[in-house]
Amino acid sequence: MDFQRAGKSAPKGDGGALNIAEVSHWIFDLDNTLYPESTNLFLQVDARMKAFISRRLGIEQDEAYRVQKDYLVRFGTTLRGLMDLHDVSPRDFLDFIHDVDFGVIPPDPRLVENIERLPGTKYVFTNGTRMHADAVLERIGAADVFTGIFDIETAGFVPKPAPKAYRLLVGRFGIEPEKTVMIEDMARNLKPAREMGMTTVWLNDGGEWGKVEYDPAHIDIEIDNLTVWLDGLSGELGNPDDAK
Repeated sequence: MDFQRAGKSAPKGDGGALNIAEVSHWIFDLDNTLYPESTNLFLQVDARMKAFISRRLGIEQDEAYRVQKDYLVRFGTTLRGLMDLHDVSPRDFLDFIHDVDFGVIPPDPRLVENIERLPGTKYVFTNGTRMHADAVLERIGAADVFTGIFDIETAGFVPKPAPKAYRLLVGRFGIEPEKTVMIEDMARNLKPAREMGMTTVWLNDGGEWGKVEYDPAHIDIEIDNLTVWLDGLSGELGNPDDAK
């Protein structure tokens, strides 16, 4: 079956919506994509962001939370807003917010096996740090699965969904957008990918922030469970050794 385009979403969990033979590159978001939102790992990060802002700006926790989410929407990440408006050191901020308990993430051998079987190269594209990504992948069991990790520092602190970050990613790894699938839980982060010619997969976990600036024109496939969707793709892959 051919790629489904421009808002014609595949049935959730249906791997038949794209022709795997046309895919050379796979780009995965990290947080709440490669592990389920239900682990609440990002709630820890979220709470530490609020605490950092409250202390740095000298404001109450409720106001800090409002600032945090306002900057997320306006600048792509809370960090970018703090850098631009308050001269916050990115290193200070990132070290503080990523001091969390990664033990809440369970190993996921089924997901890892499915990703390993995908043909072509696989990348993690995250607005977090390399340290954070490495810790998450270690917990999942996917430390050696990905060809490369493109984190916020590699992007020069230019976050998704800024188009420049996607151009930097593509240039760094020699990715061909028209042969690429990008999977992401934040709908608005798929717009630049779609405009570059990538096939976009939105992981709709039901969270409110994932729906910010949702536009079906930028989403080719909608799913609600990454592992189940990849299970569907696995049926088209043949011998697992062929994908290695």
